[in-house]
Amino acid sequence: MSHGTLWAELLAYGSGISLSPIHIGLLLLLLLGPNPLRRGGLFVLSWMVTITATLVVLLTVGHSLLLTMEQGSSHRTGLDLLGAGALLALGLRELLERREEGQEPPGWTRQLDRLCAMPLPLLLGASCAIEVVSPDDLFLFAKAASALLANGLSRAQEVLFTAGFTLAASLALLLPFAAVLVGRTQVLPLLERGKQLLFARGDLLVGGLSLVLAGYLGWQGIEGLQLS
Repeated sequence: MSHGTLWAELLAYGSGISLSPIHIGLLLLLLLGPNPLRRGGLFVLSWMVTITATLVVLLTVGHSLLLTMEQGSSHRTGLDLLGAGALLALGLRELLERREEGQEPPGWTRQLDRLCAMPLPLLLGASCAIEVVSPDDLFLFAKAASALLANGLSRAQEVLFTAGFTLAASLALLLPFAAVLVGRTQVLPLLERGKQLLFARGDLLVGGLSLVLAGYLGWQGIEGLQLS
């Protein structure tokens, strides 16, 4: 795989992680509340540190176990098929629950105010825990690590690509934070409208994204079975 293809793959996986309605919603609430730059900045920083640490752990485990991650290998094919099944179940659940709830906001939105009322250290800890146990995020982390392992990169190259992946996976949080940093008063109405839209359609975003990723991973898994 060329470096250009690898960058494109990492950008796709990182973008999928960045579209986390829970974390975007939490950040919007922090930016709309007191001490927005301090609380929002620490929230974004903890997100980026968690992404980097998770990917580093997966790469370390992959190197130590000498996992083969080329297309068609049993490790990669198994990961693709397992991820496809988990994401398909997650996407269908989100969409079916949305149909049952009708016009009511998704259930997870009712927990955000409670999370934001926590002391900041507890909020950051809960945010990091949600980030690493989310099934869709976990498989995207694993896919990013497998793409890096399959390319046999040097340590310096792995650091560079890990930094790029972290940036891609943080864009959806960095953009609103940067807007508040430049001029909070001007962007407050946009943040409020963004929060309302997210709360109304966040489950559709999660469900749709999960189904798209399930289709992609399923296709990759079937290709791997054909090559093995």
